[in-house]
Amino acid sequence: MPEERAIEELDMNTFPTKESKETLFALVSPEEELPRPSSPPKKTAWKICGSNYPLSIAFIVVNEFCERFSYYGMKAVLTLYFLYFLHWSEDTSTSVYHAFSSLCYFTPLLGAVMADSWLGKFRTIIYLSLVYVLGHLIKSLGAVPIVGGHLMHMVLSMIGLFLIALGTGGIKPCVSAFGGDQFEEEHAKERSRFFSVFYLAINAGSLISTFVTPMLRGDVQCFGGDCYALAFGVPGMLMVLALVVFALGTKLYKKLPPEGNIVVKVFKCIWFAISNRLKNRSSEIPKREHWLDWAEEKYSKQLILEVKALTRVLFLYIPLPMFWALLDQQGSRWTLQATRMNGNVGFFVFQPDQIQVLNPLLVLIFIPTFDLGLYPLIKMCGINLTSIRKMATGMILASLAFAIAATVEIKINELSPHKPGDKEVYLRILNLADDEVKVSLMDYHNSSLFPEPIKPFQKTTDHSKMLLTTESQNFHFQLQYHNISVTSEHILEEKNRYSLVIHGDQSGVSSILMKDMVTSTANGMAAVRFINTLDKDVNLTLSRDVSISVGEDYGISAYKTLERGNYHHVQCRTEDKDFSLDLGLLDFGAAYVLAIINRSDQGLQAWKTEDISPNQMSIAWQLPQYVVVTAAEVMFSVTGLEFSYAQAPASMKSVLQAAWLFTVAMGNIIVLIVAQTSALAQWAEFILFSCLLLIVCLIFSIMGYYYIPAKPEDIYGLEDTVLSHIKENTKNLVTKKTKL
Repeated sequence: MPEERAIEELDMNTFPTKESKETLFALVSPEEELPRPSSPPKKTAWKICGSNYPLSIAFIVVNEFCERFSYYGMKAVLTLYFLYFLHWSEDTSTSVYHAFSSLCYFTPLLGAVMADSWLGKFRTIIYLSLVYVLGHLIKSLGAVPIVGGHLMHMVLSMIGLFLIALGTGGIKPCVSAFGGDQFEEEHAKERSRFFSVFYLAINAGSLISTFVTPMLRGDVQCFGGDCYALAFGVPGMLMVLALVVFALGTKLYKKLPPEGNIVVKVFKCIWFAISNRLKNRSSEIPKREHWLDWAEEKYSKQLILEVKALTRVLFLYIPLPMFWALLDQQGSRWTLQATRMNGNVGFFVFQPDQIQVLNPLLVLIFIPTFDLGLYPLIKMCGINLTSIRKMATGMILASLAFAIAATVEIKINELSPHKPGDKEVYLRILNLADDEVKVSLMDYHNSSLFPEPIKPFQKTTDHSKMLLTTESQNFHFQLQYHNISVTSEHILEEKNRYSLVIHGDQSGVSSILMKDMVTSTANGMAAVRFINTLDKDVNLTLSRDVSISVGEDYGISAYKTLERGNYHHVQCRTEDKDFSLDLGLLDFGAAYVLAIINRSDQGLQAWKTEDISPNQMSIAWQLPQYVVVTAAEVMFSVTGLEFSYAQAPASMKSVLQAAWLFTVAMGNIIVLIVAQTSALAQWAEFILFSCLLLIVCLIFSIMGYYYIPAKPEDIYGLEDTVLSHIKENTKNLVTKKTKL
């Protein structure tokens, strides 16, 4: 057997060719130590304040904070960038968002191969960070409106995102494993605490960036709109800072050399074991304990033991992508849900893409709470909460979070304006005349649809439902105004909402049919349009970069979207006069019609009515689902990060970290497929994900029950056996002359 041959070879005494052929063996007693070759003195690592924590990890933690600020800051505004800068649909934006996220977690495998097989972790981090910075630069250029057209913006964005995915994914398994390498084996407790601090740095960077970058996008205006270039540029600068900080700690790092092309060795070992087993299927050939033992004819026992440890963990990873499929929807589906909610929580007004700040904020609170409070308390109760049990609990909590999200979604739908269905329209009357008007439908089965006269400037938020006999239908409206009766004809098309605008004076009356918005704006902004009752064109400046012109004599403008806020002094101009209008509060998701009127007693003013009511449900109702999913993340992700490092053989630390991140990539692919193929309502999709994760949790729990954690002595047992065999054989040597 290869093991026996290895021991026999180590027993043999080989002589250099030019040495004397008479060799004197000295007596070695059992108590004496074997002579050891001299080795260079071991470099003493600098420690933090006399603790067992190496000073080098401070640079690694700060680097991770800056890099995560860079990544999550860019990602926080990515969905809205796709929607409103590139003008993609919601499903396309969600799909590309998750395709990018998936790519970010595929590339760790490439980074792990480079680190463990070629460059080592340190140089891999340096080189791929340069690629990362280049990606941010190109992505920022793709958000500058004056740089080319729509196609150029799209191409630059895709190239930038690809380079960012290559950079962030490539360094992802290396940074955490490189931090773990800084600790000695006897400091396992400190190393475990380091992974918690490391995760705190990740979420501290995420917390600040997801709060700041939406403000850079929305509060700062550039090039006539939201400043996406700045929102992408600032995270790029943080990535430059991350690279500089990491490079400053160069002399302090403990840099382990690459182990050779370990990934190729692993695949070759597995392939040889399978093929060798298939070639030796005869019943006469003795069976072997493990299927990988069939590689013994070609590969060392040490490599086989390490591959066994690796494959045991990889098998346990199979169910994990479903957890990430749920967790990563915070940046897509949950953000889109927030656009249909009211961000005013009293003490602060949240933008839809800012609510994600709850996740990293809660992580910063939960990690020390769990490590110092919850876990010790559970241990005092006599419950052995292993890593696998923590991860299974995290799955259950994530499933519960999506059940809560589904409940919130159902409530949002109940409070949202109803969409007209097939052969349905919604109609309301806006009376801008100086007296009441009676409206009758002459060729409709319900001629008394509007039984009461419509008073002048009567605000009506509710539309009346009408049923059509065809997809579009002509209707004759009879208007009775004073002693005048006028009939007007209008065409109504199914699945639309309309306003019939009536205007007139003592000389007559007429009407204009105006098509209204059917649903609230997708980004949670307010929508406004104007009716100009004056006899001169009016130009309005709604904000620093948003202006609109409305034609004379009941000209109607298109909708303009504005950030939620109070607009008390909107500057207006006609050809001979400047004045201001008070529009009041324009709230989240609402659509307004504002008529510019001239009242003799009050002067020029804006009469406002709602097309669509503001979002009714407070964004605070998302807090429970964020609390539960963050608790799930802390129990699952932090535990899994440390578990992956602890269970990996020394030569495969980065590889197993990459495999852990690969499960995140597969989770994003699941979301991408569902977004493109599912015809379910959003609440039903949330329920689907929740149920699927519960099923996966059951499978994972069964697999975890039979999993045996790897121990260092199991992986490195052969090495110890060989050394003890050599020592035993050297105990009883006697002095003698040997002639060869």
